[in-house]
Amino acid sequence: MAGIIQYVTYQDNRKEVGTHLYYGRAVHNTTIGTEQLADRIQRSCTLKVSDIVACLKELSEVIKDELGNSNRVHIDGLGTFYVNVKSLGAESEEEFTATENITGFRVKFLPEGKKDTATGKITRNWLQDLKVQKATGFVKA
Repeated sequence: MAGIIQYVTYQDNRKEVGTHLYYGRAVHNTTIGTEQLADRIQRSCTLKVSDIVACLKELSEVIKDELGNSNRVHIDGLGTFYVNVKSLGAESEEEFTATENITGFRVKFLPEGKKDTATGKITRNWLQDLKVQKATGFVKA
């Protein structure tokens, strides 16, 4: 099923950029939470909402633990979660220290995809067949 991603345009007004080009930005209409996901999943399987919610909450804990052990977490049909380190540069490897140069962490997600053997291009499963449409009536927050 093809989805429609709504977008708005914005102008890049940063002084250091110089040219102030216009770009597109995705609009997110709402946030779907655990309960809503569980309700939708329940409609297509034999589990109850309470079972699905418990499973999703435990999955969240297990992913957190595994990422905290410096592991990647791959979920078939979904993709891979992993941690990236944010850091400041050092003049040499010897001068680099975790306390001074590592400033934080980011959790990254790479959706599952398929590689075209002819072109080498990877198509992300979640992103294929998407279409775009300019959002109407969108008010910036």
